[in-house]
Amino acid sequence: MSRHSFGMGPRAVLSVVLLITTMLLAMPALGQTVSEVAASQPALTQPAVAEPVKIDGAATAWMLISSALVMFMVPGLAMFYAGMVRRKNVLGTMMHSFGALAVVGVQWVLFGYMFAFGSSEHALGGFIGWDPSKIMLMGLTPNSVVSPMGVPIPEYVWVMFQGMFAIITPALIAGAFAERVRFSSYLIFTLFWSIFVYNPLAHMVWGGGWLGAAGPGYHMGAIDFAGGTVVHISAGASALVLALYLGKRIGSAHEILQPNSLVLTLLGAGMLWFGWFGFNGGSAAAADKFAALAFTNTQIAAAAGALVWMLAEWRKHGKATSLGVASGLVAGLVAVTPASGFVPPYAALIIGALAGLVCYYAVMMKSKFGYDDSLDAFGVHGVGGFLGALLTGVFARSVFGGVEGGWHQFGIQAAAASIAAIYAVIIAVILTVVIDRIMGFRISENREIEGLDASLHGEQGWILEQSSVQMPGRTASDTLT
Repeated sequence: MSRHSFGMGPRAVLSVVLLITTMLLAMPALGQTVSEVAASQPALTQPAVAEPVKIDGAATAWMLISSALVMFMVPGLAMFYAGMVRRKNVLGTMMHSFGALAVVGVQWVLFGYMFAFGSSEHALGGFIGWDPSKIMLMGLTPNSVVSPMGVPIPEYVWVMFQGMFAIITPALIAGAFAERVRFSSYLIFTLFWSIFVYNPLAHMVWGGGWLGAAGPGYHMGAIDFAGGTVVHISAGASALVLALYLGKRIGSAHEILQPNSLVLTLLGAGMLWFGWFGFNGGSAAAADKFAALAFTNTQIAAAAGALVWMLAEWRKHGKATSLGVASGLVAGLVAVTPASGFVPPYAALIIGALAGLVCYYAVMMKSKFGYDDSLDAFGVHGVGGFLGALLTGVFARSVFGGVEGGWHQFGIQAAAASIAAIYAVIIAVILTVVIDRIMGFRISENREIEGLDASLHGEQGWILEQSSVQMPGRTASDTLT
């Protein structure tokens, strides 16, 4: 598929830009000034009480640790991806993860948290949240408390924990187009994708919106313990759009693009596995039995995914590879994420094993379909996330605090996962086309051949031989050698 297969004329591009602007302006009270928000804070914050609500110390400590664990996954993802690209693109690939830390980290505090976890009652009927007191966290104080699972913790902790999810999700997408995009275009895409895809989906599923299991008015009843629908399906579906639109890397059709360091990839996979205990366990929002269940299921599914992928690869090629083990454990983690706090451990074993097998064949199929998903973002996160969402509807048990699985819940899960995927695809197509037409998305052929590290960042990841790369802000006499 050519890179302009979704082509649009100038008039259509202008219409899309106007549509995006209108979507933002249509949100209730969006025109409210900062001074007006500040003036309204006393009425919007928690009612005054004689004493602040007493927080749960154990839950707060666990959530602080979990937030740090999820943040640790971002450099883990950077290493996981960087090891699979060529030497000339190591830093450029890692910058995608660290760029998301910066851009989404700021966006989340400015208004992302408000859109995701503000009230549904005042904005678009369960599609997006709204609460002016949460803009730039101006209405929050150290005494602000939330009880996401009935356990009181400081709202600052909840903001940071959920913010780490918002950061890592668009970073996952970067695996689909590694080694061939402009860094500036990636940052713009990441910003607007977070605003128009992640924030609404987080609200619809977790913030009381209409896809979730509870909320004002109608709600579909989908369950997602830690992000199968919100994180992995949305990222995986968007990754496929970008892989198709941007086309293949130069040389991918007729030569093997050797990874520069599978040592980095294995180390990154281990960091992801470690951090995922906070990703899933922290989603219990308390140091309790459900955190213990999610923690246990996380370990089981990762091990099963790694084992089955390794065995499938061994059977087909006669060898077990480090890349296969790394990919399999991530597939198991992805698939168990929506189910981790709702299913018994034997179900986690089945989910992880099926994810290892299904995602292995999904990755193998990309060569048959002829698209270049560079680091298997769709094959692992998109396919694994969708599989996990469906299996959550099969294995969920009410005794574990969720709903009872069965055909009815399976249908709800399938509908919610499909809606999330379709929504993410539509917005990703719009953003990709608009950004490409305005500023260009893919780097030039010469820069791609030279590599992202030197051509976009003026640096080298591995200095293994003499180099003539000139660092930004330095004179020719300071050239790195």
